[in-house]
Amino acid sequence: MKITVQTTVRAPLAEVWRAYTTPEDIKQWNAASDDWHTTAATVDLREGGAFSSRMEAKDGSMGFDFAGTYTKIVPQALIEYAFGDRTAQVEFTGGPDGVKVRVTFDAETTFPVEQQQQGWQAILENFARHVEKKQQGPA
Repeated sequence: MKITVQTTVRAPLAEVWRAYTTPEDIKQWNAASDDWHTTAATVDLREGGAFSSRMEAKDGSMGFDFAGTYTKIVPQALIEYAFGDRTAQVEFTGGPDGVKVRVTFDAETTFPVEQQQQGWQAILENFARHVEKKQQGPA
């Protein structure tokens, strides 16, 4: 079963792409809730290249590595990757209101579909807020 989440980011396509694929940015936005964070991220953005994000509860009670291999890259348009026995696709589509970012991924069987969708959507909303805040510059 595939699950899709999406958001629109009010920023130029080049900035949206950069923030999605740069380790320092990933560490800023890659969490589904305020009590989690990403402590390390690596990106080898090429077909066959590996990626990894270390996600941990801020209280240190648990953590995991979200890691996989890029299977297709179309700069500023598409990222496809495999992680474990699952796959995901991230589409970037520019438009008059900003960049639509749509993530479609294989559901897993441990957690309910609704919980998976909510978690991935929350991460995507954090991503949009991060990019838009960077566009506004320092306060």
